[in-house]
Amino acid sequence: MERSVAPLPRVTLLGVTIDPLSLDAVLVRIEQALSRGDRLLIANVNAHALNLAAEQPDFQDALNRADVVFCDGFGVRLGAWLTGQRLPHRFTPPDWIDELCCRCRDGGHSLFLLGAKPGVAEKAGAILAERWPGLTIAGTHHGFFDKTPGSAENEQVMAQINAVRPGVLLVGFGMPAQEMWLDANWPNLTVNAALTVGALFDYVAEEVPRAPRWVTDNGLEWLARLLIEPKRLGRRYLVGNPLFVWRVLGQRLRGEKAN
Repeated sequence: MERSVAPLPRVTLLGVTIDPLSLDAVLVRIEQALSRGDRLLIANVNAHALNLAAEQPDFQDALNRADVVFCDGFGVRLGAWLTGQRLPHRFTPPDWIDELCCRCRDGGHSLFLLGAKPGVAEKAGAILAERWPGLTIAGTHHGFFDKTPGSAENEQVMAQINAVRPGVLLVGFGMPAQEMWLDANWPNLTVNAALTVGALFDYVAEEVPRAPRWVTDNGLEWLARLLIEPKRLGRRYLVGNPLFVWRVLGQRLRGEKAN
């Protein structure tokens, strides 16, 4: 007789609750929401996100209101370990976009891509549709619009999304804008599942190069991104990474863990 394995407890790190789920478990949750007509809001966190959450209570609250928050960074795994918790899995949008597209195509569910500079999401959508024949890209829209709730541009974008009723909405504005936008507009969006994806569209459209797999799989993606975009990301990593470790050690000293 096989022994059942108890699920790992959720992890709390710098005030954010994180689900210790595998990639397959997250994808199954998405498939279930799509097949049942449920609604599922998914976010992810890396060290940068947790630094922002420690400084911005509204952002922390938005993350904690998501249905699922998964680990997207080796620093977060390290932080969990330093505080006596476990996050065995880490995956980032470029790692799972093809598997998501495959499952959406096979299940007859569409995608809507929202974010990046004008033309980038459209290009990324075309590439994904070509890569996965039969996949429906219900629509695309860039991320350069007035995101203020109730603004004319924001209402227009939401109307465009709701008109095509996509199964999955991918939002790539960068943190914390993408999470805050989804949190504010989620009740009025006619989609089953939504995920925040950061710079995914730039990677798919090859607007920004991504480091080789051996780099990303060994905890050095932050260094590769720093070398590619030092001006934009210098402070995030050179100041943010030590600050994240300092904050995590403070949590450890206070003896704070998941509830």
